[in-house]
Amino acid sequence: MRKTYEAAAASSKAAMNFTGNHAGATVQDNWLLSILKSSSNSAAEKQIVTRASRDSICVVCKGARFLCGKTRCPLMVKVNYYLKSVPLMASEDIAGVSPPSVFIGRMGYPHVYAGPLVPPIAEDTSLYDLPELWFGKSIDEIVGFRSLLVRGKHPVHVQKFNEAGKIVEQTRELALAENSVDIELNLTKKPRGSLFLSDDVQPFGPSAPIRDLHVGNARFDHRIEKAYYDTDLRALPAVLELYNRGVMVTRIQRAFSVGAFGVEKNRRLVPTRWSITAVDDIVSKSLAEQVKTFPEINEYRVYESRYLDNVFEVLMIPDIWRYEAMEAWYPGTVWNPNGKTTAIFSDYEGNNGRTTYAAIGGCYYSARLAVCEQLVKERRQATVIVLREARPGYIMPVGVWQVRENVRNAMRQKPFMFKTLSGALQFIADRFEIPLRRWILQSELLKNALFQKKITDFFAATQASAKAQA
Repeated sequence: MRKTYEAAAASSKAAMNFTGNHAGATVQDNWLLSILKSSSNSAAEKQIVTRASRDSICVVCKGARFLCGKTRCPLMVKVNYYLKSVPLMASEDIAGVSPPSVFIGRMGYPHVYAGPLVPPIAEDTSLYDLPELWFGKSIDEIVGFRSLLVRGKHPVHVQKFNEAGKIVEQTRELALAENSVDIELNLTKKPRGSLFLSDDVQPFGPSAPIRDLHVGNARFDHRIEKAYYDTDLRALPAVLELYNRGVMVTRIQRAFSVGAFGVEKNRRLVPTRWSITAVDDIVSKSLAEQVKTFPEINEYRVYESRYLDNVFEVLMIPDIWRYEAMEAWYPGTVWNPNGKTTAIFSDYEGNNGRTTYAAIGGCYYSARLAVCEQLVKERRQATVIVLREARPGYIMPVGVWQVRENVRNAMRQKPFMFKTLSGALQFIADRFEIPLRRWILQSELLKNALFQKKITDFFAATQASAKAQA
């Protein structure tokens, strides 16, 4: 369950009595004690407030005065791209080149809508559905090409997709394609709707029910095709085999969503939102099991990445594998639009992993995938804490991919090295605007690292005492 700031503070009462006797503590830790014992109404926290909190603020602002605290009005951005997509709504017939891309809805599950995403563009559009290649692009660029994708919808039962006819069959073929595919999409009516936005799924444009669908010659990725035709291979090993053979996560997720993997009688459609998280979870869980077999790192590390006004600081502690993901949303940001202070949420797992779905959603698994990739590459083990500040410039969600690619980018950078946890935390405190005290009180693994004594601490103290007496 998510913990509120007050609940975290209450659960940390013992931590507030920390006296500096923790093994290895030095005078350098005094700054940390001061932070933890400071008032919850510190000046630093008071500065993190909204400039307005009324629900009617948009009426007063009208996108010109930025009263919500954002750097740009998300409503105006959405309207601008809606206007650009108006030409897409002029006809029931869409001819273009799909990236390839498909979308499986989740509303009404197990009765859902499935179909292709098609832009009215006669050129290579493969970039439109490969988030692995989007890092560095602006929100305007991403929303710009994603808003051109028209979604065709066809009703289908997730377990009976093999009986759903040609439209679903061709949608599945499209999902298995390696390159862009020519498509003629005939709709029952003109597309309607504005830009679809989600923190889990990439944006796309207007939609309408499908009357007919014609898909050109699609060249399959032979690795995915092999898994598709192996009807005795379970879905989990199929996903892992494809990942280990170098298939992009996005392409695995796409094929997973159209029921391309698993024992034949058990195959079913998986809503796109769920397939993204499922693949991230399957792959990162497998990588974490490998990480547990490696030696621990020897120093405290901090990796960082900044993109789309999201600031990521990834802390690695020399200890056994444990993992925590933390998100702080500023007032006026996507998921904290009317808050007066920042909202911090977190989820964590111990060395044995977790059995319940992370409350902060798909971001938890996408970040875990990125850090495990790095640790496996180095063949090392660590306790990892991913801290994220989502600042006002992140005006609209573009999908969970940005968390995975942000953390991957952090892992590509040379880390900052520290001999003590205090040094690493002080570095992070200088990078963030939110007071370090808020992060510590919210974090289970940080509190554990700071205040939980280990048997090795007593052993070290005994050795020091013996040396002193000698």
